Amino acid sequence: MNLGMPEMIFIFLLALIIFGPKKLPEIGRQIGKALNEFKRASNEFKSQIESEIGKLDVEERRTILPPAEPVKGTLTALPSSLQAAPSPASLAGAAQETASEPNLLAKAPDA
Repeated sequence: MNLGMPEMIFIFLLALIIFGPKKLPEIGRQIGKALNEFKRASNEFKSQIESEIGKLDVEERRTILPPAEPVKGTLTALPSSLQAAPSPASLAGAAQETASEPNLLAKAPDA
């Protein structure tokens, strides 16, 4: 609804003729109060809808998936006492074991 200046002047003059100069300010106040009440109610309704949506999002996040179980044999599946950093001696032993194993990549067939 695009009302320009000529349309607004016409509506004001028409209201002035119909209601008279004594009733026009009273009618303006009533319209202003009604618009203010409508705006307040719509803002309250909007905030209530947003809070309900927020509550649903929080509940949905809780019920999507439980935490995954760690895969057996990985560091996260080991007890915390075994997850400590390895000693330099154990690292040297692990390096010797891998060096003694044959190179598996060299034996892979060509595709």
